[in-house]
Amino acid sequence: MINLENSWLKEAHQSMHGWDFDHLAGRWQTETLPWDYKTLVRERLRPDAQWLDIDTGGGELMSQFEHRPDLTAVTEGWQPNIDLLRQTLVPTGVTLYPDSAEQLTAVPNAVFDMVTNSHGAMPIARIGEVLKPGGWFVTQQVGATNNYSLSRFFDERYQPAYPDNHLLTVVTRMQAAGFEILRADQAFVKMSFRDIGAIVYYATVIPWEFPNFEVTRMLPKLHQLQALLAVNGQITTFEDRFVIVAHKPNR
Repeated sequence: MINLENSWLKEAHQSMHGWDFDHLAGRWQTETLPWDYKTLVRERLRPDAQWLDIDTGGGELMSQFEHRPDLTAVTEGWQPNIDLLRQTLVPTGVTLYPDSAEQLTAVPNAVFDMVTNSHGAMPIARIGEVLKPGGWFVTQQVGATNNYSLSRFFDERYQPAYPDNHLLTVVTRMQAAGFEILRADQAFVKMSFRDIGAIVYYATVIPWEFPNFEVTRMLPKLHQLQALLAVNGQITTFEDRFVIVAHKPNR
């Protein structure tokens, strides 16, 4: 038991670089979403498009599109990621806008043909301003109820950090801001953890879903999960995701 608890403590002190969950490879599994975000982006990202990726993290997902660096800009608000991007992306020609307030304050207006946002903050009015007329916005978001059952298991007083981040509210706000909605889908997919240390790591790096999570305080709960794992072979929760494809009218 002591060795098990020590392993959980080590998981809580693992560092994350960018937004990369490679540390959990083989230790968790998520059902496939009924859409493919990368496909939705590629269908609209022309080779000559001026592109802005909001809250790019460490640039891991953005880099997969292999868009011309001189036509690519990113925003990021977390200082460790900003420092990382200055070392990795900026030297290639990508424009970086540090954005700790997550309001796109430094981003120029009416410059971008395409704006993307995977799991980032979404200042809807500003997104409309930085897009050119006729521009596209594609976003995949983490919904308000993401991992709700697991979060409530650890903290019976837990309330979602972003309670209004769900498809209905976001879509109606975008329509009110003048966007045309081309696609709006939501899905709840099963996510399974194969060891309790993976849950500890996950809860540690996502504090807004697991506020005040500390291994020493949560030991009784973690041992309950360990007992359940011995029976079921996995611990299951549900991800809340939604996707929106929107167009800024030419008028």
